[in-house]
Amino acid sequence: MSLKFQFSKQPQNIDLKKLEIFKEIITNPNAQFFHTFENPDYITTSKKIYSQFNDRKVFIHIGIGGSSLGPEMIVSALQKNKTRFLYINNIDPDEIHDQLEVLNDYQLSECLFYFVSKSGGTAETLAALSIVTQYLYTRNVKESDLHQYFIFATDPKKSELLDLAKVLKVHCLEVPSNVGGRFCALTPVGFLPALFAGINIDQLVLGALETQKICLENSLANPLLNVAEFLFSLKKNQNISQTVLMPYSSKLRAFSFWFTQLWAESLGKKKNRLGETINTGFTPIVGFGATDQHSQMQLFMEGPLDKCLILIEVENFAQDFKLATDLPGINLRKLSSFSLSQLMKAELVGTIKALQENNRPTIHLKIEKNDEFHLGSLILFFESLTALMGDYLMIDPFDQPGVEAGKIYAFHFLNQLK
Repeated sequence: MSLKFQFSKQPQNIDLKKLEIFKEIITNPNAQFFHTFENPDYITTSKKIYSQFNDRKVFIHIGIGGSSLGPEMIVSALQKNKTRFLYINNIDPDEIHDQLEVLNDYQLSECLFYFVSKSGGTAETLAALSIVTQYLYTRNVKESDLHQYFIFATDPKKSELLDLAKVLKVHCLEVPSNVGGRFCALTPVGFLPALFAGINIDQLVLGALETQKICLENSLANPLLNVAEFLFSLKKNQNISQTVLMPYSSKLRAFSFWFTQLWAESLGKKKNRLGETINTGFTPIVGFGATDQHSQMQLFMEGPLDKCLILIEVENFAQDFKLATDLPGINLRKLSSFSLSQLMKAELVGTIKALQENNRPTIHLKIEKNDEFHLGSLILFFESLTALMGDYLMIDPFDQPGVEAGKIYAFHFLNQLK
């Protein structure tokens, strides 16, 4: 099995009826994250566009939220080549200025701009589109030539970006209509940047297919049911409502940021399915080891008892270093017979033991190595866990009404500036 779980206390009262509920969730026509990546056209079209632009040395990804976090996470974890990636994922004028300055060091023929917005009307993405277009004009690019530098990813049926793509003759990839932005890492949204990073997207999909089997296992040992029951029992019985995701891998640090949006936007809800006000959710906390043992761990170990830690172990690193040295020093000599990966393992194991001695609930998740197969498996598992936790909390994990309200007020403010 690609994912291995150990709990600080084995979950009790696993209910196989929850498996039937999960099966109903993944047949929801508006929530097809569990199956979308099976569509071979998404891989084929992504590879086709990549083949037309694969000489580009700089890949500029423009999007916000799920339109950016998933691709950033995949590239950060697995990039295998020297392609330069820039992420215009905010509307900070100073940062965008600096990012465009970077492009002045390259020929425009070396650059590709990838705009991602499912709705095609995301204000931040359209603002960046306007800025980038004006920048290209200053470098003597004509509107009729923008298609040589732009790729769009958007809803295939109704979208402002889709309409613009037809006018500008820009290649367009599909953001599936039946998959929310935070669930779209395993779609063309993530596939195209992955290809430019030298990542094998077929193996990503194979890992996700493996997780499909894991999540649908009709057994009390089903890890999806066990993790969901463990977390919900902590919330119900101990009022533990914060979730620390802490991979012991710098390459998986961005995975924690991706999980943060998935978990917070899906599960943080005011109303339940009955329309009752419950103000529920799990607060995600980003961490990564061993760095955060020297930052946040004091709080996790001895602070408020309101957190569960999910610690991800990479059992076999691709690289390693011997710590042998002839330099003087007691602690240097203590380390000299070990490797860096052994030190990382020791710090992880020691942290878990200390957390459990302090009655801090933990989930220890192991993957054999950080590669395409295991990352694809991790992505679909946490998406599936998020969907099932929605049922436990009696909320809709696929909407985001609180976010939409903020967008409305933002445009109201802009209109007052006219």
